[in-house]
Amino acid sequence: MDTAPAVAAPLAVEATRWAAVGALLALITLCLAWELWWAPLRPGGSWLALKALPLCLPLAGLLRRRMYTYRWTSLLVWLYFFEGVVRATSDRGASAQLAVLEIVLTLVLFAACALHVRLRLKKSP
Repeated sequence: MDTAPAVAAPLAVEATRWAAVGALLALITLCLAWELWWAPLRPGGSWLALKALPLCLPLAGLLRRRMYTYRWTSLLVWLYFFEGVVRATSDRGASAQLAVLEIVLTLVLFAACALHVRLRLKKSP
């Protein structure tokens, strides 16, 4: 008679999936906007905007629910976390604030990926 866990697991898996996809898209947008318009290193934008390209690679795998993609994305995201920490402590003004936002988005992405993998492994026999 207890059907709540059976329903809650797929809902939690879908919630973590969409949290991961949303955080990844937000992180891609942040990287591009930060380096091209909001606080570029050089006026008119910088080549540092190319840092968004590696983030585009896992998008298709996350949307297709590929477990392996969730796993390696949770490792890739730490590069962006460390960049955010360095720039939050060394930059000033808008760039430092954007770095804090980058840190938050990377932590959300990591947590969503890790929880997604954990829930899916728990669900499978």
